[in-house]
Amino acid sequence: MRSLPYFCRGLVIRGFGRGSKDLGIPTANFQESVVDSLPADLNTGIYYGWGCVGNGAVHKMVMSIGWNPYYKNTKKSMETHLIHKFKEDFYGQMLSVVLVGYIRPERGFSSLDELITAIRSDIEEAQRNLDLPEHLKLKEDNFFRASLSTTSNQIMNGH
Repeated sequence: MRSLPYFCRGLVIRGFGRGSKDLGIPTANFQESVVDSLPADLNTGIYYGWGCVGNGAVHKMVMSIGWNPYYKNTKKSMETHLIHKFKEDFYGQMLSVVLVGYIRPERGFSSLDELITAIRSDIEEAQRNLDLPEHLKLKEDNFFRASLSTTSNQIMNGH
């Protein structure tokens, strides 16, 4: 895909609350402006890459971009699952991600169990792929260091 790697950052907003509740797989939702600025040639589906919250550590992640056919969403969303156990929610914080690879298109599922199985499989594939040297190097990208302090300051000063 031409648009990869794709770097973006934005505030984490409250989603539908289904990731944690229904699936046991918490996700962070980007604000609409981040979703609206996705490149036109970036297909909907499941991606993997790296992400970090605020100035925190960089973690492996999977992201769903699209309408979540299982839930029949009417708005396109970007839902990031950082493969890390966080002690608390991080609504209102800055999330920085780089999408490095594509796993599969989004599709409908006949049951919640089937959806959960697919997500777990996506997470396993992401973890394997991100250990490849060409993907590991993006974990160290200056994107996660350089502009974070300036971005955080702009957000803080804006409030």
